[in-house]
Amino acid sequence: MEPWPLRNLVLRTQRLELRPDDDFGLYQLIEVARAGVHPPEYMPFSVPWTDVPDERLGLENLRYYWSERARLRPDDWHLHFLVRLDGKVIGEQGMMASNFAVTREVSTGSWLGREFQGHGYGTEMRAAVLAFAFDHLGAVQARTSAYVDNAASLAVSRSLGYVDDGTLRGSRRGEPAVQLRMLLTADRFAAHRPHWKLAVDGADSCLPLLIA
Repeated sequence: MEPWPLRNLVLRTQRLELRPDDDFGLYQLIEVARAGVHPPEYMPFSVPWTDVPDERLGLENLRYYWSERARLRPDDWHLHFLVRLDGKVIGEQGMMASNFAVTREVSTGSWLGREFQGHGYGTEMRAAVLAFAFDHLGAVQARTSAYVDNAASLAVSRSLGYVDDGTLRGSRRGEPAVQLRMLLTADRFAAHRPHWKLAVDGADSCLPLLIA
């Protein structure tokens, strides 16, 4: 029996390939992060991980992804899909859930290296994990959030059918900041999903890890 079936899971879109994180891919992801994710004066993330000094960025990222992998359980999981273009890692698309067997709800978060932004990859990779969640896991809704000044992320969400669902007020680099919560139902995704068909391999063997 395969002890870690997630290593065989792969999602393929018209341009991208998404696989749960592996150590070889994480080293590539770290180099993408070092090359830049956002302008230094702007912080799009709730956890400002890109503010970590460059000499610590690699180790801190590895510790984080390793810890997430180790604590994955059916009632609490966070999948980190490494996004590849022509075999090269360009970013990360996360999808997480708590008590998914009961709630049938997932949440998402993602980032791309700056040189890969503005080409529609963000929409494509989000659509990939949403299609996987709705079509293969049986999700009924998905959530995401972004700061109100993160126009790119909000545009991706709205293009895929999300609707506004309130706000969250928090701290960003020590200053108050507001995030917009967004909600997507299966029906709305069906009406807004891209026309390309997602190809999925290795899903069935992963279900016991994700659905209690």
